[in-house]
Amino acid sequence: MTQQTQPESITTIGIDLGKNTFHLIGMDARGRIVLRRKVSRGQLLPCLANLPVCLIGMEACAGAHHVGRQLATLGHDVRLLPAQYVKPFLKGHKNDYRDAEAIAEAAQRPTMRPVPLKSAEQLDLQALHRVRSRLVGQRTAVINQIRGFLLECGIPVRQGPAGLREALPTLLAQRTDVLSPRMIHLIEDLAGDWRHLDERIETLTQDITALARQDAGCRRLMGIPGVGVITASAMVAAVGTGAAFAKGRDFAAWLGLVPKQISTGDRTILGGLSKRGNRYLRTLFVSGARVLLQRPGHWDGHGFGRWLAAARARLHRNVLAAALANKLARLAWGVLNHEHGYDPEYTIRGA
Repeated sequence: MTQQTQPESITTIGIDLGKNTFHLIGMDARGRIVLRRKVSRGQLLPCLANLPVCLIGMEACAGAHHVGRQLATLGHDVRLLPAQYVKPFLKGHKNDYRDAEAIAEAAQRPTMRPVPLKSAEQLDLQALHRVRSRLVGQRTAVINQIRGFLLECGIPVRQGPAGLREALPTLLAQRTDVLSPRMIHLIEDLAGDWRHLDERIETLTQDITALARQDAGCRRLMGIPGVGVITASAMVAAVGTGAAFAKGRDFAAWLGLVPKQISTGDRTILGGLSKRGNRYLRTLFVSGARVLLQRPGHWDGHGFGRWLAAARARLHRNVLAAALANKLARLAWGVLNHEHGYDPEYTIRGA
């Protein structure tokens, strides 16, 4: 900070986060740069603690929520911004100070929607989901590799993990005519990896279930058809109470469960799903919708049963699954945001 600069003149600060060093740009009420400083991680809090309360903008990236919570305790108004919303404000060649300046400019826009600060509990729950998702992907890769090796030896197995699990011991014991001892040993090792991944996934699922049962929002969400422990806890970990969205349609749009719009003039052009936002959560809602579509006998017990029966007659099953996932996401936002359980006869206003 220059000697001519008074701390009282700083109204907005943009911080470019790094692993060990942070770059700060401070602006006054007229948008002029009055602060330009590089600080270490340990110097950040003492530096900002001596400044009057101001608006602080940062990109929503790794470590941003932790730093944001610390700055919020000092009384500052902290706004985390998606990186794609900061990019248009970047001027000239990229460097750390210009990144911080672009963040400060973007944070001042009144229509800019910030990312809500996540609590430590939300981050813990989110970490469990991310590890579980990675392990599920690894398990799928192991299963596909076993299938591929068997097919190379002329042994097809029916679709689904259950079919492979049931047939594998018999195949390894009886099909020695086409399976060499080396291949049998290799597939047995892969089967061991499969069992180990199953155990780890089950342990993480139990941890997630225990946390979900302690959260009131998760318990309310699990009353919605097609929304189980995994989906409910993933939603709470991602959006908290959902207060960042004005209505359920905004939440569904953030998930990417709405058509992509490319409109101009008097023409409205709608394409496929936009597929924006949280891919993991969107996948969970679509999976829940597909489960509901496989149980038409239960549709009458849901508030959207009549709509679903009519839509099935005119929509492709994939389009219907996306439309139902959109409806489930809107209902989930209403249940989470309005603090009441799911009522089949009640339509949430604004959802």
